[in-house]
Amino acid sequence: MAKEMPDHHDAELVLRLYDLRRESVMRESRATMAKFLPRSWEDFFAVTQPSHPSNAAFRQVGSYWEMAYGFGRHHIANPDFLIENTTEGLFLYAKVLPFLERYRKEGSPYAFKNAEWITTQCETGKQRLEVVQARVRKMLEAR
Repeated sequence: MAKEMPDHHDAELVLRLYDLRRESVMRESRATMAKFLPRSWEDFFAVTQPSHPSNAAFRQVGSYWEMAYGFGRHHIANPDFLIENTTEGLFLYAKVLPFLERYRKEGSPYAFKNAEWITTQCETGKQRLEVVQARVRKMLEAR
């Protein structure tokens, strides 16, 4: 059963997640993924390959947010409170989403399952994803 109301444990967890984002390698990886704007399957798939210069950043940022969103999915933290304070992770998910079905079929069947859960099973997650998708569309149009 999901936690109905966030408590001080949720707050401590979210603050810790925020603190971990400030670690230097994570900060660099986040900056790399902020610039990542795949327009095609080929653009997306390239970054998933170990030889790609941004692959380590992709794996680090993707797995970090999957871990964080797993806290909501597995009822460790209140999902609405969690996503209200960790929407940044949805930017990578929104960029990957157009290619996710194929990616799961061709290589990584469990990719982004926690991000998917928090954006389909959590009302706040659904709302936040819509906002983030609109921003990503604008970023792609401006490019």
